[in-house]
Amino acid sequence: MTALAKAMPVPASPADDGLLGAPALYVTPATRPSLAEAQAWCKTLATTHYENFHVATFFLPAALRPHFHSVYAFCRTSDDLGDEVSDTVTATRLLAEWRAMLHQCFTYPDLSRHPVFVALRPTIAECSLPVQPFDDLISAFEQDQVYTHHESLATLEHYSRYSANPVGRLVLLVSGYHSEELMHLSDDICTGLQLANFYQDVVEDRARGRRYIPADAMQRFGVSDEQLIDCRFDANVRAMMQFLVADARDRLTRGQRITTLVSRDLASTLQLFVNGGHAILDAIAAQDYDTLRARPVVTKAAKLRLLGGALAGKLAASLLPSRVAGKDRPA
Repeated sequence: MTALAKAMPVPASPADDGLLGAPALYVTPATRPSLAEAQAWCKTLATTHYENFHVATFFLPAALRPHFHSVYAFCRTSDDLGDEVSDTVTATRLLAEWRAMLHQCFTYPDLSRHPVFVALRPTIAECSLPVQPFDDLISAFEQDQVYTHHESLATLEHYSRYSANPVGRLVLLVSGYHSEELMHLSDDICTGLQLANFYQDVVEDRARGRRYIPADAMQRFGVSDEQLIDCRFDANVRAMMQFLVADARDRLTRGQRITTLVSRDLASTLQLFVNGGHAILDAIAAQDYDTLRARPVVTKAAKLRLLGGALAGKLAASLLPSRVAGKDRPA
């Protein structure tokens, strides 16, 4: 039995559950969990499902971590309802039901039974979170069901506006920041990270019937769909990937200024994500931009260097005066 299964009551019968057909982990329990049980479920999901997120939250004040766990659990569940369900009709239904559960959490929170929404409600209340960023994320995963081949960098930017940028905005809001300047810098980082992941996962996405390499870049560099499908790497593909990697790197670099404008704890976390994005792009460059033969991997040694750098930055920050510029409320 997994830690998550131990943390939550087992549904007596999911036959009438709106999430019937979802991965078993995400089916709503038969009885409403307590807040402590729901928070434990979200924490376990956040700390076992995605190592990088767990490491990043280590740098945040302990009081904020339950909020980040609940936000992460919402994002992870939303993604998996769309991505881990092979049938498009079922995935679309599940996402629609998930949206209904989200809006219920905002309007009639006492009726929520899913651990994500039981845990998320105090986060929404204490951090004054709007429904829009959560709703936008669901829209992105709904779009994935019908729009599988991107035409341009502009469509990728639009997609990231829904799929990635809301996450960064929620991080800022949970941390007490509402400045539009910070939101736009966060958008640069999140879009850059999203693009880096797309360019890293060309082979995996192709297996899912998706292409996140934009058609306008393919046309510009003389690369065809058939070439990508057949994994035929040549100088044209290399030039195209160099262009796309440079664009993603520029976005990360533009957004990095945010680390000089927020508290040092949050700056350490954001810097870790920026550095992680650069590490992915470095891994692509290290295999001569050939993401068709194999998925570029950030090595354990590189991850340790990233973590070591972040720890050093956090230690150095602890020796300097507190910096909370632009903050609307204390964290």
